[in-house]
Amino acid sequence: MPHANPPRTVITGLGVVSPVGIGKDAFWSNLTAGRSGIGYLEAIPSEHLPTKLAAEIPDFDPGQYIRERKFLKVMSRDIQLGVAAAMLAGADAGLKKGTVDPERLGVVFGCGRISTTPQELVEAVNACAAIRSTGESEFIPTRWGEGAMGEIAPLWMLRQLPNMPACHVSMEFDARGPNNTITSRDASALLALSEAVCTIQRGAADCMIVGSTSSNIHPLDIAKLSLFDGLSRRDEDPERACRPFDFERDGTIVGEGAGVFVVETYEHAVARGADVYAEVLGVGSGCDGRGYENGAGGTGLVRAIEMAVSRAHIEPTEIGHVNAHGKSTQRDDLVEARAYDRALGDAAHRIPVTALKSYFGHFDAGSGAVELAGSLLALRHGEIPATLNYETPDPRCRLNVVHDGPRPLATRSALTVNRTSMGQSAAAVVRAI
Repeated sequence: MPHANPPRTVITGLGVVSPVGIGKDAFWSNLTAGRSGIGYLEAIPSEHLPTKLAAEIPDFDPGQYIRERKFLKVMSRDIQLGVAAAMLAGADAGLKKGTVDPERLGVVFGCGRISTTPQELVEAVNACAAIRSTGESEFIPTRWGEGAMGEIAPLWMLRQLPNMPACHVSMEFDARGPNNTITSRDASALLALSEAVCTIQRGAADCMIVGSTSSNIHPLDIAKLSLFDGLSRRDEDPERACRPFDFERDGTIVGEGAGVFVVETYEHAVARGADVYAEVLGVGSGCDGRGYENGAGGTGLVRAIEMAVSRAHIEPTEIGHVNAHGKSTQRDDLVEARAYDRALGDAAHRIPVTALKSYFGHFDAGSGAVELAGSLLALRHGEIPATLNYETPDPRCRLNVVHDGPRPLATRSALTVNRTSMGQSAAAVVRAI
């Protein structure tokens, strides 16, 4: 049965695996020091790719974090990052066996499309090939069902399914409660948070493991994103390539990472002696809908912000900082700035804004979760990380962008937002308590 008065929901655990640090301490230390995680692409050959830059996670060993190591062979990079971040969040929250009723512990995870590699399908393709009398190779589709499928590893599909991070996390924690996956690209992390809060408030769970994960360090992803999302071509100085809201910005940078959080009722957290990062005051969502005017004005983001602020029962002037989507493309940053102006009014020009993609690039579903981790740690430490590479303000983006070093927080609340290139948007207001 739903609660007449919804219980307060709080975040008690945080796990992050990112290009600027694995674990909350390394992550925060590098943010406040202004250390970029963007460099030259090393994991794959880049000579024939449209960009030579990426934000990669060096020295990541999934075996250090995942208890059920036998599952590693059916985990893609995306899944490994997500499960590792979940294990860090669980340890941070003190989620040990017996601390939460397994039937009342749920999982909701954001994930995008997980790319496969040509090497995984090459034997099946070869089985469909034939040589013509002219010596040319021919692909015969009818051979696919005759025997080519047998050349694909039986468990191949388990590495590609976007619901698998939630499945593996639930197995690691023996979480038998509500379980779901959100696949709304950049907005997935905050939409997952929204579902977790609603699940708790309607009484279906006491505690939820919430997160999002993605890795775009893949030739197919890089080629695709360069066509419709706009990747930076600044390869002379990788650390200065991603420039949210800067007049000279020319595109985003591919990356990878995951952020995971433990969300529970305030009463449940207090009863088990958990440390609370922040209370989730309100989450909202929206979409641009049809028409150029709605897309150019960021109507979906406007609705998401207005809904989150309304549900939080605060005024825009009470927001201590905005953790921006800050994709670093000309169009996306301009649309986002317009949305702040429409949703927050005059306060939009005064509220400090930080854009953390300047540190670790853009990685679809996972980047929103890592950004939320940055805001939670900012509330914990009382300062806002600076936006890197903000050197020439864009007069069309009239924002109070934090740059040239961290800035002290004026209030202990934050608004974090994400928006897809198609206008799906989400926003969340959190406050330290």
